[in-house]
Order: sequence, then structure tokens, then C-alpha cells
Amino acid sequence: MRSSKALLSTLSLSVAVLAAAASPALAAAARTPAEVFAQLKGLEGSWGAEAEQVAGEPHEEEGTLEGRFEFKVSAAGTVLMETMGAGSEHEMVNMYHMDGDDLVLTHYCAGGNQPTMKLDTEELAAGRLHFAFTGGTNLDPAVDGHIHSATISWQEDGSIVSDWTAWAGGTEAAVMHFVLTRAE
Repeated sequence: MRSSKALLSTLSLSVAVLAAAASPALAAAARTPAEVFAQLKGLEGSWGAEAEQVAGEPHEEEGTLEGRFEFKVSAAGTVLMETMGAGSEHEMVNMYHMDGDDLVLTHYCAGGNQPTMKLDTEELAAGRLHFAFTGGTNLDPAVDGHIHSATISWQEDGSIVSDWTAWAGGTEAAVMHFVLTRAE
């Protein structure tokens, strides 16, 4: 049987997830990576997406991820899977999970590489989530094109803005800007 302390902890986490999902104003209130992860899990469901390349050279497949994004909590609540461009030819997957006290993000790119990023806790005070590059597989960051950072912020209207910065040749190459709205 669960101890009352464990039950209270689980209940508090559940309330935090529901509150974060319901109120964009609470998005900035998360102060620890674990609280951020709980907040992100509140995104579970389908979202419509509009995409725009806001920096860098135009990409030949610009806009291919527009349409639908899906968020799914899995592995007994220990991972959040985000599918970008769900069902499209260029579908990509992002996995968010805790690694000790750190919240990490791995981007499974249609380009065949898997950059990993960690939540930058210094950015939490600004009300946004910024994930910074820490490494990856199937890529040489000094040469290969890859996603190097991601920033997520909640908007007053309940939408989410998600910016993904790509690097190539060891420097910033492009920024893709997504506006996500919950599907009905």
C-alpha cells in the first residue's frame, strides 16, 4: 500500500499537470525540470500546427510539418512523445524524459540523426523552455546539419509557440517557427 506521503506527492503532481494544461499563465510557474516535465505531459493530445521558416536560407521542404502534431505520454508516465507532422512523409519524433534531475529532449530527425538537448534552467524565469544541444548520434555537430536547440513558450490564447534552430557547418543555419493550437 502506498504511504500517505507518496499518495500526496502523486496527487500534487496530477494537480500540477492539470493546472498547467488548463492555464497558460501557469506555464511560467514551473521552476524545476520535474515540474516542467509534468507541465509538458499536460500537452497530451492532438494539436494543429502552422509552420514558418523565420531565419536562414529557405529549405526545399519548408512547411512540410504543418498540419498535425501529436503528444502522447508513454512508458508508465516516464516519457512524452511528440510527433511532428504526424502521418506526413517527413514525420519526426521528439522524446522528452527525465535523466536524474535533468529534463532531456531527443529529436529523431527525418534526416537520420538524433540530437539530444537538455533544459536550460536559467531560461525558466523568462517563462519559456529552452533546450540546448548536448550531443547526439549519427552526426558531427561541426559539420552535419542537425537541430541544435528548441524553445517552447505558452501564449495567453492557449496556443504554444515552438522554435527549432538548425545548425550546419558548425553554425546556425535556420529557425523553424511553429504555432500549435489544440485540436477539437
